[in-house]
Amino acid sequence: MKLGINGLGRIGKLSLWHHVGRKHFSSVVVNLGREVGQGIQDIAATIERDSSYGRLENYLHGFKASRVIEELNETTGTMVVNGVPVTILREARNPKDIKWKENGVRLVVDTTGVFNDPTAPPDSPKGALRGHLQAGAEKAILSAPFKIKSKGLEMPEDAVTTVMGINGEDYIPSRHCLISAASCTTTCLSFMIKPLLDQLGAENFLSASMVTVHAATGSQQVLDRLPNAGATDLRKNRSILNNIILTTTGAAKALVLVIPEMKSIGFIAESVRIPTSTGSLIVLVLNIQDDPRQPLKRDRINTIYREFSASSPYLVYTEEQNVSSDIIGMPFAATVIEGTETHTRTANIRVNLEKAGLSCTGQNKLEIPVTQAVIYGWYDNELGSYTNMLGDRTVSIAEQMV
Repeated sequence: MKLGINGLGRIGKLSLWHHVGRKHFSSVVVNLGREVGQGIQDIAATIERDSSYGRLENYLHGFKASRVIEELNETTGTMVVNGVPVTILREARNPKDIKWKENGVRLVVDTTGVFNDPTAPPDSPKGALRGHLQAGAEKAILSAPFKIKSKGLEMPEDAVTTVMGINGEDYIPSRHCLISAASCTTTCLSFMIKPLLDQLGAENFLSASMVTVHAATGSQQVLDRLPNAGATDLRKNRSILNNIILTTTGAAKALVLVIPEMKSIGFIAESVRIPTSTGSLIVLVLNIQDDPRQPLKRDRINTIYREFSASSPYLVYTEEQNVSSDIIGMPFAATVIEGTETHTRTANIRVNLEKAGLSCTGQNKLEIPVTQAVIYGWYDNELGSYTNMLGDRTVSIAEQMV
């Protein structure tokens, strides 16, 4: 079976790295939609070198490895990467015009970050995710959360958001042809939330908030520049090399699609971008209604994560003292829980019944025990966590295609 990859940005290139190493697919077809540099040699140079992860051959085979890209052919746009035939398409940027059918591609991973609306028709002037289906693919996987642009439209019945190891069973092969693999942040967050919900019960969660301290992304500026006309967030045009930049994240909305129990819990998600190329951190704060006879302590929280990690290949529990570079490239680790930094505090919270619109004869205040927990989860937002898990999702879908 052949795999199609649309885009060769951060996730596109690293997805290619993943699949030429894994060798589940017989060949890979990569669509660029434009000419690159001086031709196929420059494309190969871009594929084999990476500022965050080094050279492709060393990633695959260690420090003594030799070059793994060979048989470059400018005329056919082909090369062989680690023994896997790779075809480069450079003609069409609109998904509906990409030659997936002519190249025998049934499954496509769209990594461009552009075509995120599952409701957009395939013939949309600026392109649409459904265009891949019109071009001959049977299923399209999106390496980003879905974003429905038109207010009032519901999620289409043939679209689903899944995170491997959390709600993978929500994907129904006979029904779904558009599959979102959520985001790197949602993936990490879901593995921080799910074990606690399962063990403590969603009904005991009063509120939750998170901040992701996130590495820079390709949408940010190296140097300050003028914003485009109509821009409302001037911080997006400031240099990521010199600044900590406040921004937004859609992790809260996407998390509800992956873990429906979160609908009943007040949840806020924020993001801060920092001047690193990869390696990110989620600081999760939970307020949990406690049992006064057995207050929730850090040991119990850490035990929940430790036991979950024993049965899940995607959650890593550690009591080492890590920094962000320690988890870069860590394979298939959706979340690395920093157990030494788990903290809890239990206190009686006073609730004013009158302000809550309630009345109680002789008593206007109520005290309830509430535990606040702070949990730290690392994730390699590019290769180690997200791209490797996206690769697992891609292979699992391919295996179910007849």
